[in-house]
Amino acid sequence: MGVGGSGGGSGGDTAPTQPQWTEGEFEPASTFAAQCETPRTGFNADGRRFPDQPGSLLHEKHWLRSFSHELYLWFDEIIDQDPALFESTLDYFDVLKTQELLPTGRPKDNFHFAIPTAEWEQQSQSGVTAGYGARWVVLAATVPRDVVVAFSEPNTPASDSGLVRGTRVLEVDGIDVVNASSQADLAVINEAIFRPAPGSSHTFTLALPDDSQAIVTMTAGNFASSPVQNVRFLTSAVGKVGYLTFNDHIGPAERQLVDAIRDLRDEGVDELILDLRYNGGGFLTIASQLAYMIAGSQATEGRAFETLRFNSKHPTRNPVTGERLDPVPFRSTTAGFSASPSGQPLPELGLSRLVVLTGSNTCSASETIINSLRGIDLEVIQIGARTCGKPYGTYPTGNCGTTWFTTMFQGVNDAGFGDYPDGFSPSGSTGIVGVTLPGCAVGDDFSQPLGDEQEARLAAGLAFLETGSCPIAPAVAASGRARLGSGELSGEGEMPGPEWLRNRILLP
Repeated sequence: MGVGGSGGGSGGDTAPTQPQWTEGEFEPASTFAAQCETPRTGFNADGRRFPDQPGSLLHEKHWLRSFSHELYLWFDEIIDQDPALFESTLDYFDVLKTQELLPTGRPKDNFHFAIPTAEWEQQSQSGVTAGYGARWVVLAATVPRDVVVAFSEPNTPASDSGLVRGTRVLEVDGIDVVNASSQADLAVINEAIFRPAPGSSHTFTLALPDDSQAIVTMTAGNFASSPVQNVRFLTSAVGKVGYLTFNDHIGPAERQLVDAIRDLRDEGVDELILDLRYNGGGFLTIASQLAYMIAGSQATEGRAFETLRFNSKHPTRNPVTGERLDPVPFRSTTAGFSASPSGQPLPELGLSRLVVLTGSNTCSASETIINSLRGIDLEVIQIGARTCGKPYGTYPTGNCGTTWFTTMFQGVNDAGFGDYPDGFSPSGSTGIVGVTLPGCAVGDDFSQPLGDEQEARLAAGLAFLETGSCPIAPAVAASGRARLGSGELSGEGEMPGPEWLRNRILLP
């Protein structure tokens, strides 16, 4: 999300023999696979030669049509239209999904997208993204706009320039971010803040949390994220309480989570507060590992992390891997994303309850941690705001240089539950609430650093552990807006970032 929008592209059909469309009739997707308008040459990131062969844009669109018919969870809700009528593969892919709405009026499928394969491989395995190292939250996308720093990655231009949590952007390259109205100005703002080209420099006028202002110039680059941060040991009336922020289910997170949980175990923590407020998702294997490390071997033995349910064509076997659709156990060993070698036992805490800090940017794989633990009767206490609501997932599938993300399966926990398309909400929430959990509705407090005991959500989590009830006094964020209360909390905002990180991802 930014403060403007963009359009699509175009292409032409060049293959001598073109596939033909007949409504309701589908050839296997393999018939059209890797027949590309512009075949790639050379080798992919794994050292394998690209499979691309000369084809056409129409071949690519027919592959999308058959692929969706075979694997899309709601394939029977796709309106079959002639691929030749669409200018590009992206235009066509946009209609290869259900148009149904949930009872609340939200789209049934709001997680349908594609990204270049090279970009997917770089981001998912290394956590490298372009920018300054700041993670932004757009609290208001229209005038008067409010763009604030949620946190900055260490050792990046953002952290080196003093962009701490709660810093607000007033101007970019002399343009008023708060009040700009022209499309040209909005385009500059969006590019400078959210999509800067590596090597480009932009000047920011900032309002700092102490009410002072600063002008800084930052040069964008490619920076690796640190998905696990702020590991803390807090003293409480209930004993030692561990805290950590977990921001992305990406490859580097595996090693960092293992190290963090081992430190918490060695410290002898009695409780854990897991901050997922900005964690949009990623690899389900990492979610399974973390859930296991929290609950421990005794609680997870013989229990399912989740069971996958595909469309009605695939009632017994996974159509991607060919394996039987048996319950997937909690992962008790390293997987080799970044913790090597694979197959090593994971540390475990063996807790009977967990406090999670959540917000509207808590999504997919993060929600699976909550759902899987509830499925084995571990008490989950939710502090914050309603999660995004994504009990569905995908196997990213590449063809002709683009990786496509279409909803393929729904996950259910050991108790057979997976129906939370409107998310999880803490007690006391109003409006759209989804599935209600015990806890407190607390807004995002940008006046304190993440991991600070005075930060509103962490403070509420500690209070709930000690008293079983929610604090009364409101917390105020850096922008001066109240952040503690019930209902659809104002100012939750949206965190722009790679769309695939708002997903539940499995690898074949």
